[in-house]
Amino acid sequence: MQLRQLLYVQEIARHNFSVSAAASAINTSQPGVSNQVQLLEEELGLKIFERHGKRLLNLTPFGQSVLALANRVLLDVDNIHKLAEDSRDDQSGILSIGTTHTQARYALAPAIKEFTQLYPDIHLKMVQGTPSEITKMAETGELDIVIATEAIAKSKHLSVLPCYNWNRSVIVPANHPLLSEKSITIEQIAEYPIVSYMQNITGRAMQDRAFQEHNLTPNIVFTATDADVIKTYVEMGLGIGIIASMAFNPIKDLPLQAIDASHLFHPSTTLLGYRADSYLRAYSYAFIECFAPHLTRKVIDSRQPHYKAPHKATR
Repeated sequence: MQLRQLLYVQEIARHNFSVSAAASAINTSQPGVSNQVQLLEEELGLKIFERHGKRLLNLTPFGQSVLALANRVLLDVDNIHKLAEDSRDDQSGILSIGTTHTQARYALAPAIKEFTQLYPDIHLKMVQGTPSEITKMAETGELDIVIATEAIAKSKHLSVLPCYNWNRSVIVPANHPLLSEKSITIEQIAEYPIVSYMQNITGRAMQDRAFQEHNLTPNIVFTATDADVIKTYVEMGLGIGIIASMAFNPIKDLPLQAIDASHLFHPSTTLLGYRADSYLRAYSYAFIECFAPHLTRKVIDSRQPHYKAPHKATR
């Protein structure tokens, strides 16, 4: 059994059982991948993949167990590499971050600016997606860190830390009747068509909870994954918008106006997650602290289980 054979199994499963896509992702040939998988199955005496002709369809029950163990082995190999890289040079490397549009557009920029000034030789790779998409990528080791709301907390494989709380604003066109209200109510919001986030995006669960607590059924006519799209359709007159307050700029977003709705909704918490069994490089700690200053290395090591960095090795 060879590590590359386990890698091929992992990549095939990761690429929806397409051998050609897996081979392309790791810069090798399709026949080479197929041959190595067959050799591994022959060595083990059991099939890892279900097949229809030459096409792979799924993992066998045995293959599911093999993949789980392969993921663990390959992660430990990656941890060893990260440990060695940190010991040789903790000022260069690649940090991959998965996040949502709202976080990337409105929350992460100051942290990234500060981090790149501290670590100019670190290449930052940002991947945007839904919370569930990026959580899955972090669970499989494709991302080092994920930042989002809600879905991360449900993961059984990630260490999760709270970064900051945020709430919502109601976005309306100029001269909208709600602008004349001293303090809007949830009942008043429910009277209008609503444009807001999709389910499981940007704290939507907390938003829905507020209406449920008042036995109201909001008339949500349009949903989107990011606030910029929501604001566009509010300006078109499709309805009023409910978005994260941080996503509204009173100057850039004219002629729209925002009405504070923090008294109507429970606050949501932006979370940061990473594989509990992964090795955090020194610059990963630094990035986390740039984004959430209360999450120092000492706090992270004391609160969350993961591979902690040993004393710097000597060569």
